[in-house]
Amino acid sequence: VQLQASGGGLVQAGGSLRLSCAASGFTLESYAIGWFRQAPGKEREGVSVILGIDGSTNAADSVKGRFTISRVKNTVYLQMSSLKAEDTAVYYCGRGVMGLSLHTLGIDNWGQGTQVTVSS
Repeated sequence: VQLQASGGGLVQAGGSLRLSCAASGFTLESYAIGWFRQAPGKEREGVSVILGIDGSTNAADSVKGRFTISRVKNTVYLQMSSLKAEDTAVYYCGRGVMGLSLHTLGIDNWGQGTQVTVSS
C-alpha cells in the first residue's frame, strides 16, 4: 500500500490549492480515501473522505462549501478554496476502512504529509 500526497505550499488567505493523493498497491474501489490535517499542537482531524466504490463523500463542517474531494482513477484530489489562516496544517491522506467516517481510527494506512500554510 502506498499513498503519496503532494500539492501543499504557501498561499494567501482567500486563495486556492489543490492537493493530490496518488494511491497504489491496492484496489481503490474496496476502500475510502480520506484527507486529514494536523496543526501544530493539535490532534489530527478529518477533513474530507471519498468512497472508492461510488464516489460518495463526506466533509467536516469547517470545510463544507470551501473544499471539494474528488477522484480520477487512482488519484484523489482535495480542491481547497477560500483558504483561511486556520487551514494551516500538515495534510495527510489515508486509506479508510470505515466508510465515510472522518475519524482517524478509520484509517489503516497513511501517506506522508504535505504542508499547507495560509498567510493572513
